[in-house]
Amino acid sequence: MELAGGKILLDMADGVGRVTFNNPDKRNAMSLDMWDGLVAALDLLERDAGVRVLVLTGAGDKAFVSGADISQFDKVRADASAQVEYDRQTRAGRARLAAFARPVVARIRGFCLGGGLAIALMADLRIAAAESQFGIPASRLGVAYAAEMVRQLVAVVGPAHARMLLYTGARIDAAEAARIGLVNRVVADAELDDVVRDLARGIADNAPLSIRAAKLAVANGDAAAIDAAVAACFDSADYREGRAAFRDKRAPRFTGA
Repeated sequence: MELAGGKILLDMADGVGRVTFNNPDKRNAMSLDMWDGLVAALDLLERDAGVRVLVLTGAGDKAFVSGADISQFDKVRADASAQVEYDRQTRAGRARLAAFARPVVARIRGFCLGGGLAIALMADLRIAAAESQFGIPASRLGVAYAAEMVRQLVAVVGPAHARMLLYTGARIDAAEAARIGLVNRVVADAELDDVVRDLARGIADNAPLSIRAAKLAVANGDAAAIDAAVAACFDSADYREGRAAFRDKRAPRFTGA
């Protein structure tokens, strides 16, 4: 399915939804219409009970997302007041991704910079090809990133590494990104598709209610919501199926009920 005039692509198969940032001529830089398309894609995925995992990726082999579309800056981010409006228009996409209830895996190849890194940080897991590059060039553009992105960066890599990335604007390679905890795993470029596919399908095969409870707990969600999610697991048919499968020495067949 094509959204945002084809710049956001959506497909679903075997319990895995896939959103592709499809702006390769600009290294998948995010335009305003792409943010609207992302919201539409996430809404469709959320309504499909068969989708248990989401994979985010960039079209081609040059970039995951290289940041915001700088060609729009003179028009939509010319000064502080324009930035307020730009932030309002893009906030819905960021909030929708942050609140997505199912696991999100970022499949990263090539450039993952600025706002693109912010998108990757909102994923639960980040798998990077060895030739990938990461960075936050705000200090080299004379702009600053919103508190929510900085908080997420600090939560993932800690304040010392966050300062290094933000203050220098320098790019780091995938090996350094793994060392500081920015990505979960680095794989050879030729192995990226297989690794991400196997990871996503493995998660999709697990009990959806258990995954939901884990995601809430790791994100320090509302205590009452976490307690309810835990209780739902123990009252579920999936829990009974898990016990039966263990007893029968077979793979469980979870339904999310």
